[in-house]
Amino acid sequence: MALSSFVNTFAGNPLDRASDRRVDAAWLKARLDDPETLAVALWNGKPLVEDAPGAGSSDSTGAVRIAYLSVPMAREVAASDQRLLFLGLWKETAVFAVDLDGGADPADGPLRGLGRFEDLRGVALRLPAADAAILATAKSMFEWRRRHGFCPNCGQPSLAVDGGWKRVCEACRTEHFPRTDPVVIMLPTFGDRCLLGRQAIWPKGMYSALAGFLEPGESIEEACAREIKEEAGLTATEVRYHSTQPWPYPSSLMIGLFAEVSDDNAAPDQTELEEVRWFTRTQIQAMLRGEIDDAKAPGALAIAHQLIKAWAEA
Repeated sequence: MALSSFVNTFAGNPLDRASDRRVDAAWLKARLDDPETLAVALWNGKPLVEDAPGAGSSDSTGAVRIAYLSVPMAREVAASDQRLLFLGLWKETAVFAVDLDGGADPADGPLRGLGRFEDLRGVALRLPAADAAILATAKSMFEWRRRHGFCPNCGQPSLAVDGGWKRVCEACRTEHFPRTDPVVIMLPTFGDRCLLGRQAIWPKGMYSALAGFLEPGESIEEACAREIKEEAGLTATEVRYHSTQPWPYPSSLMIGLFAEVSDDNAAPDQTELEEVRWFTRTQIQAMLRGEIDDAKAPGALAIAHQLIKAWAEA
């Protein structure tokens, strides 16, 4: 459900997560036994997709959508219900995800003819927004599962319960829940200019918003101000919220902000950033149109692009 006028890619999951039903093992089993139940498949983090109707037309070139599986098929290729995740309900239909791994592509084996596995980042903008959000949820959860197969408390194996949304250690009975890592990503502004930075490892000419992880005991505004000071030597005087983006690499929440700063004496820290550069609105608009040879904006998939675009259009 969209609660904001602006929804970033990977946000806006249309499923009813039905989180209150996850603890009901009998209800979950009934959903798994229901022939109407659907499943999405991910292999090594790549979703199973298929060409969308009209994908060859001029206005939808390359469009894809989720290639849904029946739950019996998903359970067969998974070989264990521990690999299943209850994603939620689409109206009355339950939707699960199945986590597959290994070197052999299942689309060349048991799932032949049912779709193909593609990198989520590569196809996100060719998917319906709702499909991209569903797949991002599944990918984030499976990344968490992959990193928490063993109990951080005692080191023994843990098991997935509650539809895959909790892991329990069989040895010490410690419960483990999915984590989300908050990241502040901000556009510093001074008058009618905004500041962008670039890292040395980025493609030549690529500039983007500043960003950093929120630390324990820190508010969003404080994290924003700290990162701007650390990376560009500027003092934030006002912080405004724009939007957020779930980012399944592996499990971050990007918190998009605008931050007015006290002056324009910016200097890169040479650790996170090798260069910072001020741009006017006119220059940003030209950059977004690809008209500046030595400065390029991040792709439309990223919240950084949307922050820059929103500021330029303000």
